[in-house]
Amino acid sequence: MKPSQSAAPASYPGRRAAISWCLFDWANSPLPTVIITFVFSAYFARGVVGNEIEGTVLWSHALTIAGLTVAVLAPILGAIADQTGPKKPWLAGFSAIGILAAGALWFVHPDPSDTLLALIAVGLVLIGTEFANIFYNAMLARVAVPERLGRVGGWGWALGYLGAIVCLLISLLVFVQAETPPFGLDKAEAEHVRATALLAAAWFVIFSIPLLKYVPDDARQAVSVPVAARAGLKSLWQTLRSLRDYRDIWVFLIARMLYADGLATLFQFGGLYAAGTFGMSFAEIIQFGIALNVTAGIGAFGFAWLDDRIGAKPTIAISLVGLICFGFAVLLVEDVFWFWVFAMALGIFIGPSQSASRTLLTRMAPAEKRTQLFGLYALSGKATSFLGPALLGWATLTFDSQRAGMATILGFWIVGLALLAFVRPASPRAPAA
Repeated sequence: MKPSQSAAPASYPGRRAAISWCLFDWANSPLPTVIITFVFSAYFARGVVGNEIEGTVLWSHALTIAGLTVAVLAPILGAIADQTGPKKPWLAGFSAIGILAAGALWFVHPDPSDTLLALIAVGLVLIGTEFANIFYNAMLARVAVPERLGRVGGWGWALGYLGAIVCLLISLLVFVQAETPPFGLDKAEAEHVRATALLAAAWFVIFSIPLLKYVPDDARQAVSVPVAARAGLKSLWQTLRSLRDYRDIWVFLIARMLYADGLATLFQFGGLYAAGTFGMSFAEIIQFGIALNVTAGIGAFGFAWLDDRIGAKPTIAISLVGLICFGFAVLLVEDVFWFWVFAMALGIFIGPSQSASRTLLTRMAPAEKRTQLFGLYALSGKATSFLGPALLGWATLTFDSQRAGMATILGFWIVGLALLAFVRPASPRAPAA
């Protein structure tokens, strides 16, 4: 499919708008990192439920339900938003849901009676941030000239990694691990841990302001919400029926679904592999997670120039080859030193595989369907998210080996790379539609 040229913006708002757009990645990344991945998830299992196995199961159920909600509704919301025009109201509304839900976690005491509140709140955190990202991603073409799409997109992704790391370090050093927490927080009531959710929420509020203030939005269409909803659903149905007209986008979304599943599984089980195979402590795993995010951010920043120079598709392909090669090396090594070396090298290719995927869809999507297609992009990241963990678990059990289980991740990257070969994007410097 060739992108439409007619709808490209006549002018671009300048550097301030691009920096403000990138800052939104810095703003929203701490919410999933602090709450879902590291700090609050462990507190929920140990402090709220009081049983790590039961807590992990309940936590995974909440995230599964939230993920399915995103998968089902994301394309529909994107299609409706394309009919109404402006993206900021949608982005602000769903960001507010994630922020308020994070704030509600302050009221989750170390008491099993607060289990339901915690699960509902964390589910809404995931839903709010994922939905907000649909509209955020669709705004990339509004802030970057065609020859800088890769750089602006990559810098945003790098800032997201950096923001998550900085907020996580503040959470750990100032609140969680401090002998005397600030503001008179009561450790007995886990207030020093619960306060990290407030920190992430406040971080989101403060650093999302520049985007809302300085990034231009699409013009409002003269249609009511019910009319836009009907038109959006009709447009989505037509898109789903017109597979031949969007062949390259569909092949790309399927390829991305597979290699994104591999990345998601790596994030979910990398810590368990490090602990089980190399005997890393909890503190060492946190350090490992931070270091991996640093290298991923460096990769997203550094490869951003390559994205604009040779195109997003080759950048993704190079990233996947790097992931496969260093992932294979990580599975072969026995010494923890070499595990760190190859894992950090692998991390360099995580960021660009994600940031260049966003750039590629921005270049390929027609302007009138861009948010809708980013909704399908969100669907492609959730639709088969159960498959990676399921295959990893089956292989681990069958071969009685964590290495065998982790090897299934390579399969997702290899098949994703093979499918990517059939995607025919426009020229790297072609204007976004």
